[in-house]
Amino acid sequence: MGTPLGIYEKALPADLDWRSRLKMARELGFDFVEMSIDETDVRLTRLDWTAEERWDIQCAMHETGIRIPSICLSGHRRFPLGSPDLLVQAKGMSLMRKAIDLARDIGVRLIQLAGYDVYYEEKDVQTRHFFIENLRQACSWAAEKQVMLAIEIMDDSFMSSISKYLEIRAQIDSPWLQLYPDIGNLSAWPENNVGQELELGIAHTVAVHLKDTVAVSANFPGKFKNVPFGMGCVDFVGCLRTLKRNGYAGGFLIEMWSETAENPHQEIQDAVDFLRPKMKEAGYDIVG
Repeated sequence: MGTPLGIYEKALPADLDWRSRLKMARELGFDFVEMSIDETDVRLTRLDWTAEERWDIQCAMHETGIRIPSICLSGHRRFPLGSPDLLVQAKGMSLMRKAIDLARDIGVRLIQLAGYDVYYEEKDVQTRHFFIENLRQACSWAAEKQVMLAIEIMDDSFMSSISKYLEIRAQIDSPWLQLYPDIGNLSAWPENNVGQELELGIAHTVAVHLKDTVAVSANFPGKFKNVPFGMGCVDFVGCLRTLKRNGYAGGFLIEMWSETAENPHQEIQDAVDFLRPKMKEAGYDIVG
């Protein structure tokens, strides 16, 4: 059995319907697509899909043979679980419950949560408290529906390392809360010993994002999106070898934002051509 390789929805043309999107992913050699439910009104409406719309997604997966095993739920940037505004908190929790129900209905196994207590608001002890309390409740809902939640290591100081994830995880004793490392984000924070961080989190790692980043420095905030592969700071072979040595056998997701690019097909192909030999060098045999 080979290692599954997936592509982020936002790498594919934005104007495609789901059958066309999954078909394109298949033609590019991918095994799965990660759905995005971000802070835009357009994608947030997916949480209110009708029963017929949910069934249609299942049919599209069956017809194309391409799975949607995960949802990237970044709508909490707009409605954060740690907001001191109780109305915003309530909206964030509503999004959480709806996302869990949607995942259950369409067969998604994993919801990736952005590791932000708040994003546009000021952080303090209270925002951390609210985030943890609300995440604990979300894990109870996830357990009821047998949907896994996994926190991504972020472009934000609140969850910039696996060590910080483990501090939160220690306060929420639930097998339904796990870890979704983004090796680009993890590598961009200079205080991180990336190999050691990956080792610390291996028992909780259920999926991995692959992207390149430009590191944070004293006079530069870092660049966490749209860095061409090979032009950033990530030691892909080193990270992949560390994961392989520690027994990681799950899927990898190429995270890109080429949905409005002039030639997204070529940009995706360039990314695959860059990553495939590095994955092979690290000992991963890609399925597609």
